[in-house]
Amino acid sequence: MSEPETDRGSSGSTAGNPFGRALFNKPSARALRRVGVVDVGSNSVRLVVFDGAARSPAYFFNEKIMCGLGAGMAETGRLNPEGRARALSALHRFAHLAEAMDTGPLTCVATAAVRDAQDGPDFQAEVKALTGLDLWVIDGREEARLSAQGVLLGWPGAYGLVCDIGGSSMELAEINGGTVGRRVSSQLGPLKLRDIKGGRKARRAYIRDTVDAMTAELGEQENRLFLVGGSWRAIARIDMERRGYPLNVLHEYRMRSSSVRDTLRYIHEAPDQTALRQRAGVSSARMALVPQAAEVLRELVRTFKPHDIAISSYGIREGMLFEQMPQQLRDRDPLIEACRFTEAKDARVPGFGKMLYHFITPLFKNARPERVRLIKAACLLHDVNWRAHPDYRADICFDTATRANLGGLKHSERVFLGLALLHRYSNSRGETRIEKVSQLIDSPMRRDAEILGKAMRFGAMLWLQRDAEPGKLHFYPKKKILEFRLAPEASALFGEVAQARFASLAASLNAQPIVKGGAAG
Repeated sequence: MSEPETDRGSSGSTAGNPFGRALFNKPSARALRRVGVVDVGSNSVRLVVFDGAARSPAYFFNEKIMCGLGAGMAETGRLNPEGRARALSALHRFAHLAEAMDTGPLTCVATAAVRDAQDGPDFQAEVKALTGLDLWVIDGREEARLSAQGVLLGWPGAYGLVCDIGGSSMELAEINGGTVGRRVSSQLGPLKLRDIKGGRKARRAYIRDTVDAMTAELGEQENRLFLVGGSWRAIARIDMERRGYPLNVLHEYRMRSSSVRDTLRYIHEAPDQTALRQRAGVSSARMALVPQAAEVLRELVRTFKPHDIAISSYGIREGMLFEQMPQQLRDRDPLIEACRFTEAKDARVPGFGKMLYHFITPLFKNARPERVRLIKAACLLHDVNWRAHPDYRADICFDTATRANLGGLKHSERVFLGLALLHRYSNSRGETRIEKVSQLIDSPMRRDAEILGKAMRFGAMLWLQRDAEPGKLHFYPKKKILEFRLAPEASALFGEVAQARFASLAASLNAQPIVKGGAAG
């Protein structure tokens, strides 16, 4: 029987029914099944094609060409001729790829370089004539809005200040309550800063004066600072390298102001910049812009004093997808929508995740809402890697959770989810690599992940017909008793392996296992 549609607030939670009907098959979502967007920036030109669950899309195709359209504009006022030729070639290729991938019309935007260049309109017309693409040249405030919407794609309830740095500009935008507020644009892109006369002293004075002017327009901003853009991601990679951070995932990577200052000093004092960028996995083209971007970030941190800093891999391209979403889809939790889509596509028994969730929730009666959504996500994903070889299934489950393109997940939550899915298939963590990453969460959280994994491992033994209940779990922590009331129709399923898994779950809870009903009653 179908379930009624449920509404969500901006936090992405569902009141009453955590398994309201998924939206990925609704016409409004299916219309966004395969969407292609092109971002013509001052430094790079990129095509991204989104696919899958519209609220948390997978990157079906993602290609970037470093063109440097904005290089040298301070002297000439015109687009870099070599970069212009490369950009036209890239756009010609992208138009053909989009047609082959059946994306429908590409949404194409051009930012600071094209909007500021004297020959920007000529370039726009040439793109149309050569490729048939309509290039939407946006102003700085619109660029800020789209970038902020990209952040909201990943964090529906996010609040703070979004800072998007490109080659020729930098934008700031407020976000709060799922909406974009005040926004402002500047020419603090590394390509522009590199052309300022007077060296480092003049450049720093210009950065300080510009940030002060932006602050006057935006007011105090002491909440989270979201960093969008390749130069920021390069700095985050170096921060990870400096700290020996074990999880190489940029999205939702967090830094404190003190850590940023230490890393900026580390970059400045590095005796061998080539060796540094190679250790951190940063391209030479991107590393060339890092010194100027570092000076901007130092001033932003000094001025706004954010309580923490988060890297967002989502920006203007994701913002263009968000722009096309109906509000009902925007309000959904991106993590849960992605997990629902993955279960429907890859699980052996789509829909069993819902039964499993309701079966094990008595073990987590006091869990906070943020933990409940992770439990739900784990149940939806518990069986999607069944095709993997049994010897590697646990490790692949861990990697899927910790490295996959999933929105709305802090790194600690990724690790929790990864450990829970690992323990769905294995009692022990085993690998040194996994043990090192698991240290990103504390011991009680690791224990909870193990309990969740073992609960799913036990529940997965009790497959019945759709909507049939195998029985009920009851946990009495004060009495240290884990009770399983076995449904008669499930008694044949409660064999030797299921009994061993139930005992293992009870041991992790430091409880005595008791079985009632069924053949064991």
